[in-house]
Amino acid sequence: MRAERRLLHAAFQEAPVPLLMLEPDGTIRRANTRAAELLGAPTGYATGKPVTAFVDMPLRAAVQSQLAAVVRTGQPRQADCRLLTVSGSVDGALAVAAVDLPGDPPLLIVTITAKGVPAPAGAPRPPRPPADPAVASMTRRMDMVTAVTRLLLDNSTFSEAVTLQRCARLLAGEFADWVIVDMERDGRLRRQHAVGPRARSDEAARAVRGVDPDPASLPGQVHATRKSAVLALVDDAGVLGKGPDGTPLAMMMGVTSLLVVPIADETTSYGTLTLARRASHAAFEIADLALAEDLGGHLASAVRVDRMFRRRSEQAEALQASLLPAQLPMVPGLEFAAAYIGATQSQETSGDFYDVFRAPDGWAIAIGDVCGKGQDAAAMTAAARHAIRALSYVRKAPADVLAAANEVLLAGDYDERFVTVKLAFLTRRGPRVRVRLGSSGHPGPAVVRADGRVEMLEGDGLPLGLFADAEPNRGDLELREGDLLFFYTDGVTEARGADLGYFEDRLADSLAAAAGRSAAETVRAVQELVTEFSQGELRDDVTILAIKVGAV
Repeated sequence: MRAERRLLHAAFQEAPVPLLMLEPDGTIRRANTRAAELLGAPTGYATGKPVTAFVDMPLRAAVQSQLAAVVRTGQPRQADCRLLTVSGSVDGALAVAAVDLPGDPPLLIVTITAKGVPAPAGAPRPPRPPADPAVASMTRRMDMVTAVTRLLLDNSTFSEAVTLQRCARLLAGEFADWVIVDMERDGRLRRQHAVGPRARSDEAARAVRGVDPDPASLPGQVHATRKSAVLALVDDAGVLGKGPDGTPLAMMMGVTSLLVVPIADETTSYGTLTLARRASHAAFEIADLALAEDLGGHLASAVRVDRMFRRRSEQAEALQASLLPAQLPMVPGLEFAAAYIGATQSQETSGDFYDVFRAPDGWAIAIGDVCGKGQDAAAMTAAARHAIRALSYVRKAPADVLAAANEVLLAGDYDERFVTVKLAFLTRRGPRVRVRLGSSGHPGPAVVRADGRVEMLEGDGLPLGLFADAEPNRGDLELREGDLLFFYTDGVTEARGADLGYFEDRLADSLAAAAGRSAAETVRAVQELVTEFSQGELRDDVTILAIKVGAV
């Protein structure tokens, strides 16, 4: 059996005629040596491609119909065509027959007969004939679509203005002499960008940019009707409106051919894309209109995404702001400072929170981190923060407050989310401050003494929102004048460096180096160190809160 397979493989591969084996849908499964020589490509290059990719475009539908007929009837067929090879197009014919495999879909065997076949590999090649103008034109158009698509996908800034400007510059360099982008603002079209030939003075470009399109102009009509327009020859100089001095813009730009398409998707028209050529270039054709409409659709998709991200970012910022104090209190003898930095790659609302508020015997400080991001995490964040604040007025110890908050969160439907929290009650006793701590799975805090010593306290206890019998841990410490209490979320300790190390290993040394600074200076120093250490790529949100004891 193995020998028979080798024989059949060799017979197919070394047959003296070009052979292709196709799947029922026309995809090339195998190509023999002669077929590869004819197409001018290695045998593996054709595998996986539709056979019609090597047929001149006007004849592809006919070839595909013949292939389908063979699959349907089982009878051989022949189709005349023009084959596309690396040496140009050649006249030829495809003879197609079905191979019946019991239990499997039929395969197709194709024999290629061609006239003017390129010489075998190693033989001198005749001069390459000129490429088919239609194929060359189509290739240029596809290259343009690819370039614009790559530009839109590379828009990491999610900025509509940047997207439109870059696209206008690309098209002005490759597809048209002038590119104008008009976008709807406040119910009417406003000129967004106008890019002209590099050889032209900036005066004309400034004049075009300084005039919004009139509703009666061609861009205004295209926007209103959402129907494209192509003028192979511009016979109306006022088609684009007039400049500030009354000169028709089309005359000022030297336009002889014009193409205007809507920047629109299925539901919304955002504006128009105007392409113009001068006499030195060929007039626009219907094929150019199809390409421009595709580009207009791509731009509309990019604008929609940009605006969606902007709205989501604004909503996330507003929601995040509502979960954090608008400002920290001014307390004699105590300095508060805080910072929040969102994760680099996330546009969603963070689960980090902190709070500073009055307690019956002094001041309360809370910092926490909810598992996950988004609106669900924000809902749990708000519930935890407000529950802790309210319960702090009726419970005397931070651990008791957290235990009661756990009951509140368990009663809510938060989809198995949980929150780690550290709660501290600060009570002033002369020159000293007593700190009572309650901990539910949150890291830290750290104590930076006035003499530079750093004490890293453990994060213990179980998170809130998971278990009814979770018992928060308790702790006490005392701060003196010049001491600083430093709270943080795990975004600080888990920040990764270029060597894949964690900032946790550097936190104590960083705090020691900042000893003696104010709370605000310490927070700023650690924030800068974390950002520098991670090279600006924060995988998690970073929240920092510092309290420094001063003189009464």
